Amino acid sequence: MPSIAVLIPCYNEEAAIAKVVNDFRRALPQAAIFVYDNNSRDRTIEVAKAAGAVTRSEPLQGKGNVVRRMFADIEADIYVLVDGDATYDADSAPKMIKALLDGPLDMVNGARVTDIQKAYRPGHRFGNWLLTGMVAWIFGNRISDMFSAYRVMSRRYVKSFPALSAGFETETELTVHALELRMPILEIATPYKDRPPGSVSKLSTFRDGFRILWTILVLVKEERPMQFFSLLALLLALVSTALIAPIVVEYIHTGLVPRLPTAVLSMGLMIVGFLSLTCGLVLDTVTRGRREMKRMRYLNIPAPGNKAGEQSQ
Repeated sequence: MPSIAVLIPCYNEEAAIAKVVNDFRRALPQAAIFVYDNNSRDRTIEVAKAAGAVTRSEPLQGKGNVVRRMFADIEADIYVLVDGDATYDADSAPKMIKALLDGPLDMVNGARVTDIQKAYRPGHRFGNWLLTGMVAWIFGNRISDMFSAYRVMSRRYVKSFPALSAGFETETELTVHALELRMPILEIATPYKDRPPGSVSKLSTFRDGFRILWTILVLVKEERPMQFFSLLALLLALVSTALIAPIVVEYIHTGLVPRLPTAVLSMGLMIVGFLSLTCGLVLDTVTRGRREMKRMRYLNIPAPGNKAGEQSQ
């Protein structure tokens, strides 16, 4: 059997963490369960340790920082990443792991299914639909619930993941990483519940929503530089044309340039537009090289269920 690690990032989850640890120990008795505490002000780490989890701490605040630390520290063949708020269904884990091994796949995403409005608030549903749609339109429509915190991943996925985000935007980065390298992935519907009494959501709808939107824009710039800078060049060219058009018409009729500063501004915007297009061309070549290196690192690790020697046979 491949080794399995259950990774649980936690911040002030004293009320829920014992249930999460016990549920996953029952669902995956062969797995090692790790709880990483992120500066909790309650007894999260003591309760997790009493429940039998391996407990560690990450002082840098933010879920992305915890995920980066967990992926770097823990060695396993299969990784189960889940929040410590007892909202995700532990009994779905064996099915997700089986799908990963049977594929073989590199990521199985647990798409949340619930009729409990308190568990999945309308604002969060709309934000998920909007931002997931943006990522699907830009990077590929293969995931319907990008912000699910319940994922099963292969070793080659985890060890090739750069983990640059600091906060809740790490789910966006996890999804884009799989889409950019065109990894074999799958999405499975999983039950989603409301939090137990005493557990409070740390997600801010607007603050974290804007941070995630900014992360998407940054990822577009880094992973799709030609499209990003070409669009910027087109916008600059349109503004430049709109500014210069009446001046050109006036010049044709009178032979005069009545608004010289506007003409200079228009010329400057057009030059900046061409510079933006040039940046896109250069960075597209750089991005292709980076993508090739990430792909080679990814291919250097055996697929799920295979040992290094089995891949060459």
